[in-house]
Amino acid sequence: MNYLIFIFLVVLAPHVVLSRGIRRGEEITLFDQNYKVTWGGNHLINQGKEIQLTMDNSSGSGFASKINYGSGFFHLKIKVPGRNSAGVVTAYYLMSEGNNHDELDFEFLGNSEGKSYSLQTNVWTNGEGGREQRIQLWFDPTSNFYDYKILWNQHQIVFYVDNIPIRVYKNNRNIGVGYPTKAMQIQASLWNGENWATDGGQTKINWTYAPFKANFQGFDVSGCQSQTLIDPNCVSDNLWWNNKSFWQLDSTSQRQYENVKINYVTYDYCKDRQRYPTPPKECLH
Repeated sequence: MNYLIFIFLVVLAPHVVLSRGIRRGEEITLFDQNYKVTWGGNHLINQGKEIQLTMDNSSGSGFASKINYGSGFFHLKIKVPGRNSAGVVTAYYLMSEGNNHDELDFEFLGNSEGKSYSLQTNVWTNGEGGREQRIQLWFDPTSNFYDYKILWNQHQIVFYVDNIPIRVYKNNRNIGVGYPTKAMQIQASLWNGENWATDGGQTKINWTYAPFKANFQGFDVSGCQSQTLIDPNCVSDNLWWNNKSFWQLDSTSQRQYENVKINYVTYDYCKDRQRYPTPPKECLH
């Protein structure tokens, strides 16, 4: 056996979770293979290849991955609630356990009938967040499934809508900027955010439109299994998402990202001088 193959099988393979159905056209991964229901079980419909979360005035619902990860290229296909969804939050995120947690967020902020959704992203490190960015999507996220992705390696975190990068957060620990160091679980939920999500909390949920429904597909996972802290094997360049081609955006992706920043970003904490008179360090790099 080739020595490098032997090293991968003995050292790295036990840490890698790679469901290849979506990437290589094989059998589609079912929900129960990688995920579990975490709350609101009577507000969740499991169809195997698709999950529907529902929310009414008694409860929302959520699910999570069965294991934690220390790096990876994660995704879920999501169709968010339609109709009048003001105050309703559909969330897809990675989060570590315990105090001083790390977290990477997609939050879809519902809106009144006829008004567009906002998609908010946030990065938490060591229990500190406050790094919100919001965009107006260039399509209707209630009309169909779209693929929302998070690349996380030791060089950068990239949030994607389909294959278009909408946010990049670089590893700048060398200048004192926080960066995730803890293993994280994949989570998704549908919940009541009426105190803040729409018009700063001024527009509340109209419960006559309940139950609100969010649908999820694409339960394959490309990630490195880890425990509490990031396993050293999860930063190996032998994992495809840690390859040098994923250390920064290529020229095409960079142009797409610049277009998003110019035309679709509606809020960026880096530019909020009332909130941050002195820009955070990561905003200068």
